[in-house]
Amino acid sequence: MKIQIAGPGCPRCNQTEKSVVAACAELNLTADISHIRDPEEMAKLGVMMTPAVIVDGKIISSGKIPTVEELKKLLSELASK
Repeated sequence: MKIQIAGPGCPRCNQTEKSVVAACAELNLTADISHIRDPEEMAKLGVMMTPAVIVDGKIISSGKIPTVEELKKLLSELASK
């Protein structure tokens, strides 16, 4: 599973990245996690609002800091597919 956090590196984006890492750890989910800070790259991915969480090319959260519990629910649903 490839997870990308899109955002300029602001505190909200950094918190989102920490939440993604925590959710993956709690689920024992192995994922390739990266942070995209380049506005052009974010635009290519279709990100309109940051922070955004992108899993395997699909935006699952945008414009808010998702909680660890929200992320666990979304990631476990995606992992079971």
